[in-house]
Amino acid sequence: MMRVGPLLIVALGLAGCALPPPPSERPSLPVAEAFPGGPGSGLPAADVPWQHFFTDGQLRELIGYALANNRDLRIAVLNIEQARATFDVRQAERLPAVGAGVAGSRLPKGDGGSTTVYTVGLQVTAYELDLFGRVRNLSDAALAQYLATEAARRAVQVSLVASVANAWLAIQADEALLRVTRDTLQTRAESHRLTRLRFENGVSSMLEVRQSETLLESARAALAQLARQRALDQNALVLLVGQPLPPHLQSPPPLPDESTATSGLPDLPAGIPSDVLVRRPDVRQAELLLRAADANIGAARAAFFPRITLTGSLGGVSSQLSGLFSSGLAWSFTPQLLQPVFDAGRNRANLQVAEASQRIAIAQYERTVQVAFREVADALAGRETFAEQLRAQQAQVRAEQERLVLAELGFRNGVRSYLELLDAQRSLFSARQAEVVLRAQHAQNLVTLYRVLGGGWTPPD
Repeated sequence: MMRVGPLLIVALGLAGCALPPPPSERPSLPVAEAFPGGPGSGLPAADVPWQHFFTDGQLRELIGYALANNRDLRIAVLNIEQARATFDVRQAERLPAVGAGVAGSRLPKGDGGSTTVYTVGLQVTAYELDLFGRVRNLSDAALAQYLATEAARRAVQVSLVASVANAWLAIQADEALLRVTRDTLQTRAESHRLTRLRFENGVSSMLEVRQSETLLESARAALAQLARQRALDQNALVLLVGQPLPPHLQSPPPLPDESTATSGLPDLPAGIPSDVLVRRPDVRQAELLLRAADANIGAARAAFFPRITLTGSLGGVSSQLSGLFSSGLAWSFTPQLLQPVFDAGRNRANLQVAEASQRIAIAQYERTVQVAFREVADALAGRETFAEQLRAQQAQVRAEQERLVLAELGFRNGVRSYLELLDAQRSLFSARQAEVVLRAQHAQNLVTLYRVLGGGWTPPD
């Protein structure tokens, strides 16, 4: 024990000089202090569960299937389990590992004989006294990385919920476009039939017949294209849901009409960037990765200082195997202090790597915040303009319908040309298509606003 005492005194003295953990502060947000259009009022999106935001029962059922079966979300959950296990490993390194061991050795003696020694007992091997925070910082880094994977899972869930909703709205738009195209195809088929009869009776020319035939075939081509797009959008939804769609979910309800253009989705306040953005899971993930980088710097700095390890055992020792458990108590305690002297610059290079990784993490955090700010600003711009654009488009549809009525009346009375009638039909078809697309985009923009404001990851009730 006389040899151990000085080393323990040195260790206790060094413990008083332990390095403080490196500061880990959230960088200031490199964005404007307010979103365009002001913060607004109401419940923040991050506090609105997706079960309350979406009113369509079929859509809520699809989202539930996706959260249970989507493979991207499943991978994110498995990443959490892996990170949790890594954190448990780092936590275990902060405590001594005790094992039971049995050993036997035979050593030669100077007179040509040998000495046999048997030992049994508990052993602690190379337990590190974390005086300078190396093990603690590694554990903190593992904890931050574990929490970052949890934030990544939430980000995947937010994206998944919005993707399922947007895919469902896209299928609703496909169905509406198919109805418009089928109606147009039926109208053009009847118009072509009448034009043929007029030609056979010598009233119209072959040019008019070919013009009506052109419009008829273009409607058929549009119908085939939309049917293909409907199948592609449903395949995309099946991939998101992670399983084949049940029969009752393969036929969506009609796309909301003018009076419910937003599909019953509630309006959301923009809030203040400093409050909204830091609640987004992807921003939270970037912040936690920055904390992990800070902790890695602390571990790299601690590598420059002495490392003290303790090795000890407690048990029995005997020269006879039969008397191993009946012999007296034996123990050993072997502390070791290792001070780096020459490592060819390895520790300094590791510190430089950790510091560079931290600067990268800061830049990634700032970029994540800037991207998030732009996404919110874009969605707010859409909310401000889509409603007005939709009202104008619906007014255009009404005007085109009246124009077609007048063109048909004028053509029958011989005061309008057949070309004017065909142009009115073509314009009305295009206007109705544009209206359907705008209604879908309007609703999808509100879903996107819900996502970019951090909504969609609240767990179910």
